[in-house]
Amino acid sequence: MTSANMITTLAGAFIFPFLIRLCWGKMVDNWGAIGGWMAAGFIVGTAWCINHGVGLIVQSGDAWIDMAWAAGCGLFAASTASGDNIGKGLTNGFFAIVGGTIGGFILSCL
Repeated sequence: MTSANMITTLAGAFIFPFLIRLCWGKMVDNWGAIGGWMAAGFIVGTAWCINHGVGLIVQSGDAWIDMAWAAGCGLFAASTASGDNIGKGLTNGFFAIVGGTIGGFILSCL
């Protein structure tokens, strides 16, 4: 991976949690539950198009959960910096990994 690829990948990985932190809560506050659904479509869809359609995140080989890792790490870092409970964040992260593993196992059995 070249240094330009590393920079674009870092920028792409930054954009997704930044948009989540910046927009998602405001959309839910303004429009309620439908705002959450709209945020899911707009933020995730736009970030996916930028990162994978345009190619901001460079990836070689098999599929990888790059945007999920970017969102998890970015939102954890932002929450930690804003003074939120680190223990609760680590617990949520652990159970997200366990849930993803179980879900992946179930899908691989189908």
